[in-house]
Amino acid sequence: LFVIDVAGGDDIPRKRGPGVIQADLLVVNKTDLAPHVGVDLPRMAEEARAVRKGRATLLTNCRTGEGVEAVAEAICGAVLYGAGAWTTAAS
Repeated sequence: LFVIDVAGGDDIPRKRGPGVIQADLLVVNKTDLAPHVGVDLPRMAEEARAVRKGRATLLTNCRTGEGVEAVAEAICGAVLYGAGAWTTAAS
């Protein structure tokens, strides 16, 4: 599980760091901040999915709880059913 923050910039996925590339699940958090920090959230999400080549990516806003349930479900699925559950529980 690797968590990045939208406020860190939309170039994080393009940098292809090991956490972004290799984590079983990438969580892009603080999605509500995107318009305040000049981040094109749909583009950032698309680029993250592209560089991860099918590995799970989820968007969250922990302040409001948006997307948190999907992360919890992905974690539970991976624990119960193995690493292959990451790709089926998350997009």
